[in-house]
Amino acid sequence: MDGIITLENVCWRRSGEEILKDINWTVNTGEHWAILGLNGSGKTSLLNIVTGYNYPTSGRVKVLDAEFGKSSLPDMRKKIGYVSSSLGRFSQTMNRETAENIIVSGKYASFGLYQEITDADYEKADDILNELRLSYLKGKTYNLMSQGEQRRILIGRALMAGPELLILDEPCSGLDVLAREDVLDMSEEVAGRSSHLLYVTHHIEEITNAITHVLLVRDGKIVAEGPKNEVLTDELLSDTYKIPVKVHWEGGRPWMSIIK
Repeated sequence: MDGIITLENVCWRRSGEEILKDINWTVNTGEHWAILGLNGSGKTSLLNIVTGYNYPTSGRVKVLDAEFGKSSLPDMRKKIGYVSSSLGRFSQTMNRETAENIIVSGKYASFGLYQEITDADYEKADDILNELRLSYLKGKTYNLMSQGEQRRILIGRALMAGPELLILDEPCSGLDVLAREDVLDMSEEVAGRSSHLLYVTHHIEEITNAITHVLLVRDGKIVAEGPKNEVLTDELLSDTYKIPVKVHWEGGRPWMSIIK
């Protein structure tokens, strides 16, 4: 595999409006990226291109050796794990499922179990629970978990299929500080596995040591992309967030304050 993601001159239009404009972006093997931008900046549209749910109006896309127009996108998606706060819409289905059943369901990309499950499936789910320090949740149903525990179990579910690319789309949305730090700790552990990580957020303080590169998006265009220490500057972030900001680093993580 010569690269994880390659987007060349990608544009995407919807109802005559250009949502993504001349996107050129490459994710190489061994890199873990954060994607930053305001609401409406194009982050979700970009993710939909990467996962093959939106097809570019123009340009070339290649993800995990699958070139759009020449490869099977359903097969490509099987190699991608996806976690988002929006998955809460499936909570009614998951509420009575145990932690291990939810993790096993990730093998089949389903919410709920509708296939015959093997002992090997449950053994792998146990391994994931142990590796992610979630074994204390075994046997506990989803409706009895805290919001932070639910989010972490969904990350475990995404790992069940052994994805080559794991997308965490605002995984800390709605979480308190303690739950957020638990999810961030887990994201660092995930980055140490074989998966490549895309971490999407509004908040630069969620960029942990595991993240190597950052993509800044504003109004459907790339403001900057590259190693995080080069991209997370006062000037570039002020441009991205459309307000003067100042960045400082603490504990290996960036933090941002508004300049009044």
